[in-house]
Amino acid sequence: MPSLLGAAAGYRNVDLDVRPRSVIPGRQRWDVKPVLGRPRIAEVLAATLRRVPGVTEAQASPITGGVLVRHDARVSAADVGRFIRRAVTLVVENAAGAARPAPARPAAARAPRTDRGVVRSTLAVGGGVAAGVALIRGSVLSRQLVALGGVAAATTAVLRRAWRRTADEARQLSGAGAARHPLLEIVGPHRRRLYRASALSVACQVSEMALGTFLGWTALVLIKGRAAPLASLGLTTASAQLWGLAGLVAAACAAVAGLSYTSSLQWRRLGQDIQHDWRGRTYAHVQHLELRHLEGERTTRVAGALTDDVGQLGAFFATSANDVLQLGTSLVLLVPLFLLLAPQIAWIAFLPIPAIAWLSFHYQEKVAADYAVSGEHRARLHSQLVNTLEAGATVKSFCTEDYEAERIDRLSEAAQESSRQTDRSTIRHAEIVRVCTTGSMAGTLLIGGRSVLKGTLPFEVFSPLIGLPQMVLLRMNRLGGIVDQYQRTLAAYDRVQRLRALPVETDGTGGPLDAEKVHGEIVLDEVTFAYPDRPPVLENVSLTIPAGRVTAIVGATGSGKTTIAKLLMRFQDAESGSVLLDGRDLCDMPRQDVRNAIGFVAQDPFLFDGSIAENIRYGSFGASDHAVEEAARMAEAHTFIATLPDGYHTLIGERGAALSGGQRQRIALARAILKNSPVVILDEATSAVDNETEAAIQRTLRDFATDRTMVIIAHRLSTVRHADRIYVMDKGGVVAEQGTHDELLGQHGLYASLWQLQAGDLAAA
Repeated sequence: MPSLLGAAAGYRNVDLDVRPRSVIPGRQRWDVKPVLGRPRIAEVLAATLRRVPGVTEAQASPITGGVLVRHDARVSAADVGRFIRRAVTLVVENAAGAARPAPARPAAARAPRTDRGVVRSTLAVGGGVAAGVALIRGSVLSRQLVALGGVAAATTAVLRRAWRRTADEARQLSGAGAARHPLLEIVGPHRRRLYRASALSVACQVSEMALGTFLGWTALVLIKGRAAPLASLGLTTASAQLWGLAGLVAAACAAVAGLSYTSSLQWRRLGQDIQHDWRGRTYAHVQHLELRHLEGERTTRVAGALTDDVGQLGAFFATSANDVLQLGTSLVLLVPLFLLLAPQIAWIAFLPIPAIAWLSFHYQEKVAADYAVSGEHRARLHSQLVNTLEAGATVKSFCTEDYEAERIDRLSEAAQESSRQTDRSTIRHAEIVRVCTTGSMAGTLLIGGRSVLKGTLPFEVFSPLIGLPQMVLLRMNRLGGIVDQYQRTLAAYDRVQRLRALPVETDGTGGPLDAEKVHGEIVLDEVTFAYPDRPPVLENVSLTIPAGRVTAIVGATGSGKTTIAKLLMRFQDAESGSVLLDGRDLCDMPRQDVRNAIGFVAQDPFLFDGSIAENIRYGSFGASDHAVEEAARMAEAHTFIATLPDGYHTLIGERGAALSGGQRQRIALARAILKNSPVVILDEATSAVDNETEAAIQRTLRDFATDRTMVIIAHRLSTVRHADRIYVMDKGGVVAEQGTHDELLGQHGLYASLWQLQAGDLAAA
């Protein structure tokens, strides 16, 4: 960081409106006015901040002008604030410098290395073709060729600018040291299919242009009675030429249809395979992420990367890549063809190309902010709709139906207006392109017709070529969308790679753990643990949970009870000290073996969208129906399940929405009972059931707990009064008391006070 700060400090300070909105350890929000309405500056600023050592995430919104920076807690907030200001100054000055005209320099000095080869190749090819035309025609380059050179130069300048911009973005997203372009990384093992689809697209475009040529010859035969190219093939009469052309047109139509179908199918299959591979590999990675990273990410963000972003990776190859190849093939074939056969009209035929290219790139840049604003309005509308529907009972209880309807109406109007603005820009761009192509057609007819009348251009040459440039110009209309899809793909690739860069859970170096041989003795030895940027939840905690006994952990909220359960499940690992199972450190064992040996029921258990039987059988997929029913009986769930219309086959909806909280807890408890692990952890597993049901569950669990280690975490002390040992946790993550229920009441300490609050007296049960 010092070197970067020093570099930024070397730039002249500018008067910028940069203010902190909120600063907390590890996260800062700033209002940065220069970012507002400037998506390019926002992207560069975010990319600059991400490269700072200690900064873990940086986002800049051109819609709100807000900048979010997440950083390592060891980096002071003041240092981060200073660098944000300097980074904004640096980015804005660079943007202003890029807008000023640069002093005259040699072309080789101006062009970056990635562009010089493109420019040299373009000049070499153009010069060679022009020289060939001059030799064939036996004259110097005409004014038309000079005009065509101007068109080519303008097109090159537009494409060069676009290439530099997209190349810079690709380097920012993939990193300076990336070995391959992100598109090649996305294709991965499907490169052969990419080559095959590309070859089919090129062949399809060649066939389509041949079809256009044959149709032009047909018109020529109908007008003049013959086509010279066909006469050289022995077709001398008009009838013979028409029959021959009919056969060529039929063959070309069949080729176009077959190649178009095959190439489109290949591109779509390539896109689907890319989506499938990336989704499968990314989801498998997410499943093995450390829980602290998975809990730190928004579920919607992870789901968005697995659906929308992965879908974008495949969508680019399914659609836009095919358009790029067909456009390139058309230009490669048509430009030399016009230079050789009709240089007089080549410049007017291709004059709209630089204009359409510039319009497409300019349109994409201009409407990027409009698309962002429109997307933000739609997201707000969708979010409010979902929240209102989920809060139906709250809305009705406060009689706010009309208020919510008006709020949705306002959000809908805002989304509608932003969509109208985007639609106006889109339609305006399409119509301008239409005017350009129509003007080119009229100009080609006018200038080409004058050349035919003067005798400088044979009609036999002019007629077949007249419609071909329009094929290219119509494809140029898609250029802005292609660039937009390309940039969206790079951004999606970056988000997916960031998700894949999160660390996965690691396994210990020790041998495996056989769940059937586990006795169940658990020891916490001087364990200390703290969540990121928080004070320690547990501090030098030592306790012993005997094998085959029922041990309870009680205490105030925030005293570390659930954290102990997470340490036992290896959802988290202790910062210091050790957690032992049968004398072995859990960190030395494979996580999956540890979790196979321990059954866990959380306070808010998760139920999947499916039947009750499927949820009880989850994790024990081979269990019989009889075993499922027995587990439900022990969890006191069979009675209410039997009253349902479909019994164990009743569908319970997402997260078990069709059930009450107590019913969900009993199904989760049945799931843990069916797992039949030697160690069972119940974290507030009966907090949502009534006292009568809890007493029945406790009676059945006594039989289930025989020769099994059971850890019960509870706030309600009646749940743990019959435990063999009770640990009382106090705030600060320390063990305040331990003993049986009667012993703790006799100590007249914290446990006795809690019991008196809940039971109303100190009488032992």
